[in-house]
Amino acid sequence: MPGAFSHMELVLGRQKTDALARARIAVFGIGGVGSFVTEALARCGVGSLTLVDHDVISEDEICRQLYATRSAIGKSKVSVAGDHIRDIDENILVHCYETPYTKQTAPLFDLTAYDYIVDTLPGPEDKLVLIEEANAKGVKMLSCMCLNHFTDTSRLRVADISRASVCPVAKTLRTELKKAGIRSLKVLFSSEARRKGRTEAKENPEETAAAGSICYLTGTAGLLIAREVVRDLTDSGEAAVKRPLIRRHGDR
Repeated sequence: MPGAFSHMELVLGRQKTDALARARIAVFGIGGVGSFVTEALARCGVGSLTLVDHDVISEDEICRQLYATRSAIGKSKVSVAGDHIRDIDENILVHCYETPYTKQTAPLFDLTAYDYIVDTLPGPEDKLVLIEEANAKGVKMLSCMCLNHFTDTSRLRVADISRASVCPVAKTLRTELKKAGIRSLKVLFSSEARRKGRTEAKENPEETAAAGSICYLTGTAGLLIAREVVRDLTDSGEAAVKRPLIRRHGDR
């Protein structure tokens, strides 16, 4: 009987599939985009996932988040996500941290323990802390910019933050990263013309975190980020090639 990841192995080959089985990835923010990133990486057979989010699932997230269901309302996002991932692959190592990532909590995390970091945190202040810490530790990462009120999935892009001209969060981060001497950062952003929703009174990055979004946009963004993570880890061979396999795909 074919193993859980045998079809993927036909596409990537055994060497790259094994590289993913060694990979240790951390996802900071398990919201609309982060939930789809997490789901895709689990189904790509990564060896270890660390999930960081202090929030609980609410009813208004059903339209945008993968793990948001009626039965999950009020439950910890990372707890629900962790249980779901283990149901996909019982051998995956899942570490759940029900805590915010801020300047105060940053010392709790050893970022060098990860081969790749995905940032889908909502506000620029916490994103900046994570980006600076990852840069200082030399850990590869991808950061998701603000996608509120966007609907055109064909306008989603992955590029350096210097190309993200529409996003107010990217604008704030570029200024701060320049001060910190960080000249490059891979980000996902939308090149769609920005529109204001009824709840978005002004262009304030902090206020747009809870603004409008729709599942096919957050879902596509999450899958595109997962694609980049897989490409970076398998094409560069940086997924701890000499580390023993966490498990062999198909060996149950």
